[in-house]
Amino acid sequence: MTGTSGSLLDAGAVIGCPHGGRVTATTSAGGVRAAGATVATAAHTYAVTGCPHTVDGVPTPCVAVRWTADGTGITVDGAPVLLDTSAAQCLSAALVPQGPPVVQTAQRKVTVR
Repeated sequence: MTGTSGSLLDAGAVIGCPHGGRVTATTSAGGVRAAGATVATAAHTYAVTGCPHTVDGVPTPCVAVRWTADGTGITVDGAPVLLDTSAAQCLSAALVPQGPPVVQTAQRKVTVR
């Protein structure tokens, strides 16, 4: 856990797939909030919309993101929180990895020592 840091992701974070689609977190109305937005965790589902990716002329858009939570030890309702430094992969409908998501903006800096 020493030295883990990054910006906290929440429902207000602007995240895209590597092809320009928009990533949104499916969060519950409850949960822990930071600056009024629900904190994102590995337990939430992340959908991608508007991805224009094609492979050999066949539309193969990103449809979901699978995050691997960092070992920060910080959890919300037992699920690890996500940072902009957390490993992730955008996936096609066939669950084929298509590259990491691009985090454009996130909450505040969090450091675990």
